[in-house]
Amino acid sequence: MSYAAAIDQLNAMAPELYTRSGQPRRKFSLKEIRILLAALGDPHLRFPSVLIAGTNGKGSTAATLASILTASGLRAGLYTSPHLERVNERIRLGPVEIADDAFAALYFRVHDAAQQLVLDGKLPQMPSFFEVLTAQALLYFAQARVDIAVLEVGMGGRLDATNIVDPLLSVITDISLDHTEWLGTTIAAITREKAGILRPRGTMITLPQHPEANQVLGEIAAELEVRGVDAASYMPPIGAGTAGLYFVQALGAAIEVDSPLIGAHQHRNVALAIAAAVELAGNHGFPITPAAIAAGIRQTRWPARFERIQRDGIEWILDVAHNPAGAWALRSGLVGLVSEKHPRCLIFSCLRDKPVAEMAQILFPLFEQVIIAPIHTARAAALDDLLAAARATNTPAVASESVGQALQLAEERAEGGLIVVSGSAYLVGEARTLLLAEKGVQA
Repeated sequence: MSYAAAIDQLNAMAPELYTRSGQPRRKFSLKEIRILLAALGDPHLRFPSVLIAGTNGKGSTAATLASILTASGLRAGLYTSPHLERVNERIRLGPVEIADDAFAALYFRVHDAAQQLVLDGKLPQMPSFFEVLTAQALLYFAQARVDIAVLEVGMGGRLDATNIVDPLLSVITDISLDHTEWLGTTIAAITREKAGILRPRGTMITLPQHPEANQVLGEIAAELEVRGVDAASYMPPIGAGTAGLYFVQALGAAIEVDSPLIGAHQHRNVALAIAAAVELAGNHGFPITPAAIAAGIRQTRWPARFERIQRDGIEWILDVAHNPAGAWALRSGLVGLVSEKHPRCLIFSCLRDKPVAEMAQILFPLFEQVIIAPIHTARAAALDDLLAAARATNTPAVASESVGQALQLAEERAEGGLIVVSGSAYLVGEARTLLLAEKGVQA
């Protein structure tokens, strides 16, 4: 079967968080992914892994750590979500995403195995979109004989399909309120779900963060006799700013940190990646050197995280700020930029399970104009709700008929200024595809 057929079948699946009618559902269990992987030969048991959970920053941390491992000469797998432009982006070996033919072959292998399990009564239903992709990734890494895989948790941790592995390290990034319908309505409840990736007598790498999160992580780590590693020693010196070079001490040497990921919040993600690399080198025998850590950080590629694109005298900034914490990080990065370049536009859309009014209050007042764009998902927030959120902030806003039209409207209003595209990976991914397809674009 073809790659196109595989993609069509994947896209036809109901999102794992919603039924086909668009109603929320709760379908979280490791039992089904365990049965599926057993039928596929338990690929997740054939390579070591690092598992990364958190609300914000887990993708950046995963990408940085995988880049460090690759720079060390290791065959490093990387599994992340969501994707921006193509679903293949989620499954990588080194910096290279899985090829179309390999993706299709693995998809149909997983699909056929799952279908047989359903027919035999061993599975109650076909796996979800995310479960299928997770099984594909684990199979791919096993077949490729990776030295190690870095896996980003999809949502939560305790019952996420990625948590089927037995990680060498459990990394927990910053935790805030998100996905409250499924994970809980407090920081403490959400932290308990994230802490589900910890293992008895395992290793947890994290940074001091929200007091409620710190308390829960400490309690669970103590119960499980987990050894905690504080990545704070790999943070930059005070006053290092949001970009530029700084040095940290690791593996007995001064390491130059020159990350392409912009923003003070990225310092935390890079510190977590460095701490994980040091643990893998010092306690698990991986051949990671200070030079490899520096090179891996420098070579990290993680698009649409404060990504700047120049076109025809206009600066575009693409950032997947999909929740309030992400919106605050984006706002912090924009301070100074938006005061220098006028007029300024925001192209925005988000999912309906996000706190639209709160995100609008954080971001919209920075801009002279907000353009609401439609996104292609059943989970999209209604345009009327987004326009109402803009009115509540007294920010002029209009709705476009497509992402392409939104880009055109923004260009007409920018007059050489700054345009930001943010709010949803669906929006930013489509906008990025359109922008990079144009001639004369510098990314």
